Amino acid sequence: MTAPAPGPVAAAPLTIVQARTLTLWDAQPQAGAVLVGGGRVLAVGTLDDLRAQAPRAGVQDHRDLLLTPGLAEAHIHLVSYGFSLSQLNLHGARSVAEVQAKVAQRVLNTPQGSWIRGGGFLLSELGLGDYPSAALLDEVSPHHPVLLYSRDLHMAWANSAALRAAGLHDGTPDPEGGRIVRPLGCLLEHASGLVEAVIPGPSEAQYLAAARAGAQDLAARGYVSAHTMAFEAPEAPRALQALAEAGELPLRVWACLPHERLEAARALGLRRTPGGLFQWGGVKFFADGALGSRTAWLHAPGFADGSGTGMPLDPPELIRERGREALHLGLTPVTHAIGDRANTEVLNAYDNLRDLARQKGVRLRIEHAQHLRPEDIPRFQGLSASVQPIHLQADGPMIRTLLPHLEAQSYAFKSLQQAGAVLAFGSDAPVAPPEYRANFAAAQTRVDDAGERLAPVQALTELDVLRAHTLGPALAAGWRDEGVIRPGARAAFTLWDRLGGTAQALVL
Repeated sequence: MTAPAPGPVAAAPLTIVQARTLTLWDAQPQAGAVLVGGGRVLAVGTLDDLRAQAPRAGVQDHRDLLLTPGLAEAHIHLVSYGFSLSQLNLHGARSVAEVQAKVAQRVLNTPQGSWIRGGGFLLSELGLGDYPSAALLDEVSPHHPVLLYSRDLHMAWANSAALRAAGLHDGTPDPEGGRIVRPLGCLLEHASGLVEAVIPGPSEAQYLAAARAGAQDLAARGYVSAHTMAFEAPEAPRALQALAEAGELPLRVWACLPHERLEAARALGLRRTPGGLFQWGGVKFFADGALGSRTAWLHAPGFADGSGTGMPLDPPELIRERGREALHLGLTPVTHAIGDRANTEVLNAYDNLRDLARQKGVRLRIEHAQHLRPEDIPRFQGLSASVQPIHLQADGPMIRTLLPHLEAQSYAFKSLQQAGAVLAFGSDAPVAPPEYRANFAAAQTRVDDAGERLAPVQALTELDVLRAHTLGPALAAGWRDEGVIRPGARAAFTLWDRLGGTAQALVL
């Protein structure tokens, strides 16, 4: 349900929400009811107190439920997630044969020559120690071009029809910031764009449909806001803006601009524009790739299997200089960094931006921060660490195999929190489903898909996780009116049967 049109609070109908309430407001951490009007929290207290203040207010009786600030998804590619809902889902595939079977089934229901797209697999879960070839997909799809993304989106697996459509062959040179794996089949980082460039683009109506599907899916899960992380075509944020203008956006969106578009945005006068359900807020950089694709940027000795030290992407000096430009526009530098070397280099770049960020009231932000050196953790003080506990579940076995020397500082949530970082939880959907239950479980138990606990000393409490899924994202976005239940805050809540259990959004 969207927020009502703005108007005088006195003229708006008043509602008292009766529920066991965790406010995350230090002045009154718990309450029995919340008074709402004009889309804002007006008062917090007992039911009797609020009835005395507003005797004509209606009452929503949720006394058997728990009310908290609304859930936020702090890292998602929202429109891509919407598209993924209708694409081939390979999450949980345990063998190449299983992938082939799913592709073969999709071939039967797809017109010849049309593209088949999907993703969600992990090389380790497929039982592979090396990159798969195009020939494996050719066995089940010789005529339909196929492009499948690894779960981390930093690698694509294509069949021969897709490679031919893009004009790729054994002699094609690697693009800048990418690698074409030989024998042909897998494309790392920017190399996947060589195939993506020849895929027919979605229509405006299809972008709108995907934006609507992604946003509605999140709202149905209990989320009230989302941070969408670029790595999408310009049509994606335009579709979200169109939904907001039409009153069809069911949650609040904080959007990131790819740094490549920063100059054009500046020329158009784009700046931070708080308010409304869609807001430009960040400028996105990529310092490296990902663990599963062996492209995370590492300090020596690198990956334990001898596959090297990964792949740096946006240079630290570019992050520093364009990050400064972003701050002058009031926008937040937002940098993807997974490997320990990538995090070191981003922190070095950010050291040159901290003073300007403080002047602008902006909190510098690192996405993922998955693998860290002990000496770098205190440097996160005052930063936003946008992390995804759900990824720990699949990554745990890989970390023990590929990065045993970094295991103790992998997904170091407790250490980051103690260092003074603001934790903001998300999923990176469509990399992983936007499933808050998995984040609660992974962050508290640290149990991975192999049933083992990864660095258990880094476990968080249930209340820590709630903060990281509500107040943390609000602070990371610079929202003073969300992530907490207090007078003046947005009336955007989540109702729970129990914390971390079944949730539903309540936006008044």
